[in-house]
Amino acid sequence: MDPGKLEELKKKLTPEQNNICFMKGTEPPGSGKYAYAKDKGMYKCVVCGTPLFYSDNKFESGTGWPSFDRPVGDNVGFEEDKSLGMARTEVTCKTCGSHLGHIFDDGPTATRKRYCINSLVLDFEKE
Repeated sequence: MDPGKLEELKKKLTPEQNNICFMKGTEPPGSGKYAYAKDKGMYKCVVCGTPLFYSDNKFESGTGWPSFDRPVGDNVGFEEDKSLGMARTEVTCKTCGSHLGHIFDDGPTATRKRYCINSLVLDFEKE
């Protein structure tokens, strides 16, 4: 993504969104507006609008964050994350590079994946 366009998009975010998207922060569990959402539609990157997750792939994980078993196509990237004394895999938006959350291999569906994503990094487009 063009660095100038990215800087323009960042200006539209709240301080909390900037903290998560670009400082790799997180929101408190259970606090996000999409943690328990059931509406049908598409979850998109709050920064650039890239489609990230279909609501049909969302499930209740009991963690307090929205959880999905797969992304839309190849729209997310992965980075090694050794912060907080743990080895995890960070999930990022492939278009703008923003931090979305982490992926774990303990999901309940056939993929065995749990994409644990912050609500503040998502926009929702209802069907």
